[in-house]
Order: sequence, then C-alpha cells, then structure tokens
Amino acid sequence: MIPPRARPCPPAERSGRAGEPDEPRDDHADRSAPVPDRGEPGGRAGRHDVVAAVAAFALFAAAAVIGTAIDDDGRLSLRWPPLYADWEPHLGPGTAPTLLVAVLVVGWGPALARRLPWRGLLWAGWPASLAWTFSLAMIDGWERGVVGRLTGRHEYLAAVDRVDDLGRFLTTFAHHVPLDAPDNWPVHVAGHPPGALLTFVGLDRIGAGGGVWGAAFILLVAASAVPAVLVTVRVLAGTTTARRVAPFAVLLPAAVWMGVSADAYFAAVAAWGVALLALAASGAARRPGLTAFGAGLLFGWMLFLSYGLVLMAPTALAVLLLTRSWRPVLPVVAGMAVVALTFLAGGFWWWEGYQALVERYHQGAARLRPYGYFVWANAAVLAVTVGPAGIAGLRRAATAGARWTRGVVRHGRADAEPATRRRRGPAAAVGSLAASVRASFPVVPAVLPAGGGGGSDARSSPPARHGTGPVGGAGPLVVLALSAAVAVLAATLSGMSKAETERIWLPFVLWLIPAAALLPGRWVRWWLPAQAATAVAVNHLLLTGW
Repeated sequence: MIPPRARPCPPAERSGRAGEPDEPRDDHADRSAPVPDRGEPGGRAGRHDVVAAVAAFALFAAAAVIGTAIDDDGRLSLRWPPLYADWEPHLGPGTAPTLLVAVLVVGWGPALARRLPWRGLLWAGWPASLAWTFSLAMIDGWERGVVGRLTGRHEYLAAVDRVDDLGRFLTTFAHHVPLDAPDNWPVHVAGHPPGALLTFVGLDRIGAGGGVWGAAFILLVAASAVPAVLVTVRVLAGTTTARRVAPFAVLLPAAVWMGVSADAYFAAVAAWGVALLALAASGAARRPGLTAFGAGLLFGWMLFLSYGLVLMAPTALAVLLLTRSWRPVLPVVAGMAVVALTFLAGGFWWWEGYQALVERYHQGAARLRPYGYFVWANAAVLAVTVGPAGIAGLRRAATAGARWTRGVVRHGRADAEPATRRRRGPAAAVGSLAASVRASFPVVPAVLPAGGGGGSDARSSPPARHGTGPVGGAGPLVVLALSAAVAVLAATLSGMSKAETERIWLPFVLWLIPAAALLPGRWVRWWLPAQAATAVAVNHLLLTGW
C-alpha cells in the first residue's frame, strides 16, 4: 500500500523556526479515529476496547483476591496486594479540587488541546498535570499525602545528614547497600544509585531541605513530564496526534503515585531525555548535536537515579528507528559517558552498586515474594496505572503490531524492489524491511519514508532539518507503546520487579499512555471520565504508600 503523498507546507510554515508553527491544525482529523481497525468494523472494535479494559480490571481483581489469600503469612510483604497500600476509604482536603480538575479536563480539555497554540498547550499541560497530581495527593492530607511521603525512615531524606564528604560517600556507597552491612542504607537509598540521594543532598545544601521543599521539587519536575511526552509525540507523529494525547497525559491515573514519589522525578528525567533525542534525531532542533548531547546527559543521570531505567533503551531505540537517524548516537553516548566518568572519578562504579543491590534484594522481601504470583500480578497493576483508556489503546497497539509482524513474515521480501532483492548486507535488509512495513502496516502510513505522512499531521508537524523529519500518523504511537511494553515485560520476567510496580514503572507508563490517543475521537468523552474515575477511586478507597 503506497502512503498518501503529503501536501506541501504553506510558505508561512516552511519559514517557521524549529518547533513551530503553532498552526494550522485539522479539527476534522481530531474527530475521526486515527487508526482504522482493518478487519474490525467500528462497532466491533469499540466493543473489543471495552472488553480489553474490563478484562484488565478483572485481572486486577483476581490479583487482589489471590494475593490476599496467599498473604496470610505476610510473605508478600504488601498491605493490600497487588498494591502496596491499605484499604482505608476516606475523604480529604483534596477531594473537591480533584473532582474539579477532573471535570474541567474532561469537559474542556480535548477542545482546548485542539485550539490552543502549540506552546500554549505545553505551558497549559504542565500546570494542569501539577494540579491533578497535587490534588490527588491532598486527598490523604498535607502531612500524610505530601510532606510525610519523603520523611519516613525508608526514604532519601532520612539519609541526607550522612553525606558529609562527597568523595567518601561515593567510594563507600556500595559497601553500605547489603542488608547485613554495618550502618546499611535505608531501603530506597540502597535500592538506587547514589544520584537519587545526591539530588536531595543538593537541595538541602542550597537551603531547600526537608519534606516541603522535596515534595515541591518532585511535584514540579514530575508534572513537566507531560510536555516532554507531547513534544516527543509531536516530533514523531505530528501536532494533531500530540493534541489528542494531551488530555490523556494530564489525567493519567498513575498520578496517584507521582505525588509525591521520587520515582516520578526519575520518570520526568527519562521523559525529557527521550524528548531531546526525538528533537535531535528528527532534525527539528536548531542544534541537533548539542541537543543530542543534552539527551545523553539526561540519560546518563537517569541511569544513576535508578538501575531499572536501563530498560528505557527500547523507547530510545524506537525513536531512532522512527526517525531513521543514527546521527545522535555519538553525541548521546558522549553525554552519557560524561556522567558515568564523573561518578567513576568520584569512586562509584555503576556495576558494583548494581551487584550490591541484587545481593540486598534477595536478602529482603523479594526473597519471600513468589515469582509465580508477581510475574502476572505486576501486569494486573497496569490496569490502575494506565487506566481503562490506556488498556484499550494498548489493545489497538498490540493488534496493529501483530498485523505488522504477520505482514513482515509473509511479504517481507516479495514487496521489495528488484534492485533491493539483489543487494546483500545491512542496507538491503533495511530496504526490505521498509518495503514490508509499507505493505503490511498501513496504520503506519509513514513510519519509514522520511518527510512525514499525509493529512494534517504532515502539515502541522515541526519543520525538519538535515533531511529527516516527523514520520506522521498514528503508527508512531503504536511503536512507542510497544517499546514501553517490551520494557515492562522484561522487568517483570527478570524477577527484579516484585510488587510496587505502580511506582517503579512510572517511567514506562508515560510511554504507554499515548496509546489512548489511538481510540476514536468520538469516544473520548467516555474514556476520559473513566481515566479520572480510576484515579479518584484508588486514592479514596486506598491509602497508598511506598
């Protein structure tokens, strides 16, 4: 199937600076389903979406029932499996603001996302996400829901005063990780590289120590993840698609655990790393090399915030494949090397710290938590973190991915040009794959051809430089969602994710939720309230913890 030819950009758009123009947009495209389900009529596809969401929550319910049954002896080390929470229905100061934010986003969010200038949408998305996350946290009250989250004995702030000499701290950090080590670190400090604790040490040294400043820092940084996701989606899939993602990104049910958890800070750092990589790889940045180097610095810092964020690699690779550009790789590696060598010069070796963590991990609760339960209960938790719309979107992404895979298997070489079939080596392989994608994955009208797809996405995407550009269409949402799903699958199969994935997997959930924009626009008025209801129900029925 030949992708539709992109309409030429008007002169005003071609002359715009990188990241512009704010207009035009195609409102008609926003009202239609971006991904036609070939072989699934509209009504049937909608029913399948609902069935997928209901099945996911049924799996969550099964995880709760089975987890409670096998937790009689406390072997799961959870208070309300599969979540780390207590059953405690309650109201709080954040109840009314939470409902107000939900009503405003559901009622006016999609329309504003279509009409606001692009930069205005980014600036609106940040405070909207902040309001949603903060109001959810305030349901538990100021002390219990915000300030007290970071001041517990297992948290980073409990260890800030132990860092008096930076060199000695880095040199001896891994020695205090094992559970049987003298003066071992608190749980969350031991479970992460030293960058996480150093963040709060840095805040303390500039006079912003304590739970209030720590919570404010995390809330502000975590809310910035929404603009990062929108920037990435716009670069890869076009402005119209990014506008569709915006309301779902704001009303993310996982915001229950983003306020106030340090993992939300980690997720935002990773999200901005991906966003800068997308800008550099697509050529939308004014200085692609410097932008790629900045992405490398963020990716490097990300790895010294959480060991598990090495699993952001599939999403980073997806960005490079979608943009068909490997130019950013060297600057990204250089940026990561700067961070790694800085820590190494200070006396901390990442692999040594990871090995010490594995030792402690098997000394603690993970030693008791059964792999056979958590390997599927972890997945069940996604029902309440990505919400029903996220689950339905993932169903569409998985369906499209399965069709693409079947097409590659059946037609991978038959659709290649004769000259491509005669060639050998990597170039021929890439050409064959490109031909098969075009032939077998029509919902990705321009994943491979440089310069974007057809329709309004191609016209309203940021201008490209250096011959690369946004790929346009809904296909990139499929690729991003599946890349995050690969990371989640690897995490749960590894056995290093046993419980608390509602918090630990926040960096991956951010790239699962754009799949919700694959749902038909006419159903947004139903899926968005379902997203809000999920978060509201969880935070009012359970007292979450970490």
